Amino acid sequence: MAPVQAPPSQQLPAVQKLRVRFAKRGRLRFTSHRDFQRAFERAVRRADLPVAFSHGFSPHPKISYAGAAPTGAASEAEYLEISLTHERDAEQVRAALDAALPPGLDVLEVVVAGPGSLADRLEASEWLIALPGVESDAASAAVETFLAREEILVERMTKRGLRSFDCRDAVLRLTVAHEPAPVETCAILKVVLRHGTPAVRPDDVLAGVLDVATLPVTGPALLTRLAQGPLIAASGTVDDPLARDRDATQATATGQADDHQTHPAEGDAAAPSEP
Repeated sequence: MAPVQAPPSQQLPAVQKLRVRFAKRGRLRFTSHRDFQRAFERAVRRADLPVAFSHGFSPHPKISYAGAAPTGAASEAEYLEISLTHERDAEQVRAALDAALPPGLDVLEVVVAGPGSLADRLEASEWLIALPGVESDAASAAVETFLAREEILVERMTKRGLRSFDCRDAVLRLTVAHEPAPVETCAILKVVLRHGTPAVRPDDVLAGVLDVATLPVTGPALLTRLAQGPLIAASGTVDDPLARDRDATQATATGQADDHQTHPAEGDAAAPSEP
């Protein structure tokens, strides 16, 4: 017989929340968000993590995902949160999850969650768009034309049907990058996108660039997210969303160390001084 799910009253409460940064690389960039969810839940079981479950008729593991990259895009900055019923060392959790996931789905960092919402920190993303067959000079001219426009409408098929929206407004920075190219003739665009509704993706920006300029792209564009996090408006760059969590953990550890050093041992205050 299949094991009976414990009633909600017997489920242990969450005592620790961890935030996980992971990467999608190589062929695993074609993993859909749904497929990754299943793979990660299997990895949690293999790593023997005490994951907390929701209450209700159909309990599910308390794992939340934020700002997932579109299927087919590589990423160095994907994030999720997981709640545990017992505290675990963050680095040991990282190593266990990384070993339980297939190569290409790589766990890069795990930190103990501090105050505030992770999703609220993911305000912008930085992307690379590799264009095989395109020279840098041609790409630079296309970028200038794109940035000179106040509005560029593109279309994309969504769950609600074909939708038209402005891709220009979300672009905070767009340059031709000097990065190693996957093929000999390949221009690489670097773009910083503000997150919003509707969400503008890097392939939308590429569609906008190709709409305003003719580029001889000879193969599929390779999209790679380098970062996502708080937006630094003054420079149009993306900050690290886990920095606050590291600072909070370090402050807690430092405070505990100070308490340990400054509090006298029991009985010291009552001990008589030498004459």
